Amino acid sequence: MQGQNGFFIQFLRLAGPFWNSENKVVIRNQTLALIILTVLQMALAVIITEWSAALFNALEQHSMSGLLEQVGYLVLIFVTSMAVTAMHMKVKRHLQIGWRSWLTERVIGQWMNKGRHYLISHIQTVDHDNPDGRIAEDIRIATDEAITLCHSLFYSLLLLISFTSILWELSGVFILDLGAFKFPVYGYLVWVAIIYSTLASVLGWWASRPLTLTTNAMQTAEANFRFGLVRARENSQAIALIHGETNEKRRFLYFFQNITTLYDRQTQAWANILLFNSGYGVLSMAFPILIAAPRYILGSLSLGALMQAVQAFQQMSAALSWPVNNMAPIAQWRASVERVLGLVKALEDLELEIARPDPQRILLERPDKSTLCFRDLCISQLDGKVMICGLNAEIRPGERVLISGDVFTGARLFKAIAGLWPWGRGSIELPDGEPMFFMPPRPYLPDGTLHAAICYPSDAEAFSSASIDALLKLAGLGELRSQLEQTDAWDKVLTREQQQRLGLVRLLLYRPKWILLQEAFDSLDPDGEVLMLRIICQELPDAALLSITNQPSAVAFHHRKIIL
Repeated sequence: MQGQNGFFIQFLRLAGPFWNSENKVVIRNQTLALIILTVLQMALAVIITEWSAALFNALEQHSMSGLLEQVGYLVLIFVTSMAVTAMHMKVKRHLQIGWRSWLTERVIGQWMNKGRHYLISHIQTVDHDNPDGRIAEDIRIATDEAITLCHSLFYSLLLLISFTSILWELSGVFILDLGAFKFPVYGYLVWVAIIYSTLASVLGWWASRPLTLTTNAMQTAEANFRFGLVRARENSQAIALIHGETNEKRRFLYFFQNITTLYDRQTQAWANILLFNSGYGVLSMAFPILIAAPRYILGSLSLGALMQAVQAFQQMSAALSWPVNNMAPIAQWRASVERVLGLVKALEDLELEIARPDPQRILLERPDKSTLCFRDLCISQLDGKVMICGLNAEIRPGERVLISGDVFTGARLFKAIAGLWPWGRGSIELPDGEPMFFMPPRPYLPDGTLHAAICYPSDAEAFSSASIDALLKLAGLGELRSQLEQTDAWDKVLTREQQQRLGLVRLLLYRPKWILLQEAFDSLDPDGEVLMLRIICQELPDAALLSITNQPSAVAFHHRKIIL
């Protein structure tokens, strides 16, 4: 667990620049408005105690005119309180969503950048599992709760300052008689409130200590369970085909068993807090009346002053008890902040790892050349075991090369070319100014219209429906031409063969100069794969082609072979 100082410094470094971001004028104005409205809320709380004193004095004096006067003041307080509360809620929520949007954009920018979302899963560093949950849920809690907690703390400080002076004045002087000595105690109600709240805070902290750890562990367990369910949904066809339901149910129940175990611990932690809070709440109603009543009985306080003193004591105690009352939100907030910091730390470690000069890292270069070259290239596994060593080759524009041998090793070579596998040594010289077009075994098809899925990663407007229509027919997908504007989860609806044929359509739309095929048509029969390769060669005759395939008939479409 990080120290308190280090924790807050890291959080401020991550999220603090929000107030100096592009929209800093609007953000600072919203913050200032929130502060002003909080001061107004505190002023209303003081006014209400003064109104309460005047009301009870009128009742004590049996004054009808005084009672009606206080009713009029109540209407003004009622309207003002509603207006201030509504405006405060709107400003606070605007600030919360603005901060969350800014931080979400920043973390996503680090995560979804140059394959970092892929590479981070291969590094052994601080805890960074389930990045989706950390971005979607933990950032929300980290920003929303931070503003809520800061507002409540600031409000409590204002209450403490205001009501301490009121309570001090109403306390008068209490003479402490010790027999031989008598001591005057000024503002005794203030000292009683401080002692009372301090004892309550210590007891509350002791009661709620287990909650931070259980909350953090609970969030992690929930995220693991959710991730397992999502992964099963995404691979439902594969699970059904091999009858893996029994195994999946066993895994789900294992994940859920962790949740129930932690849930029981969290329940006990909550029970400790609620047990304390319930007793504390009952005592807080009666205790201030009991300690202030003697002055009223002796005639030193009017009934209105007594009720004002009681309310001032309660407000002061509430302000001093802020740590106790916010133990659970603070625990949840800290747990979420640590999960966000864990993801950001992992991404920063990854950047340092990539940027650090290391002879055991593959160097990607872009010299002013039009060829793809491998210079003394070695590719290693994460444990250091060498998969390829001493690869030297040069591939010229328009050349078609078959990568044969171990398919798994070939896939690592493609990842190294893409910058997604830096582990190894040697260098790869990429053709200057020419992007590489990678075709994996299954193309990524995002949800939405079929038109947009085919055009990915460009916008749907980048390619006309007419050009896509013609290419669908060429790729043997004429039945999909009528579904271009239909919205669906295409990676679930279409067969693997249809998806691979759509990969060809996307390739022909982009017409790249460099193509890397990684078993891109392995679900097709031999004749179908040969047809796809023939179409590529006919439509893109000047493109360089690197292919990983086990289809013997594919050899004829390549100029030479590199055996791994």
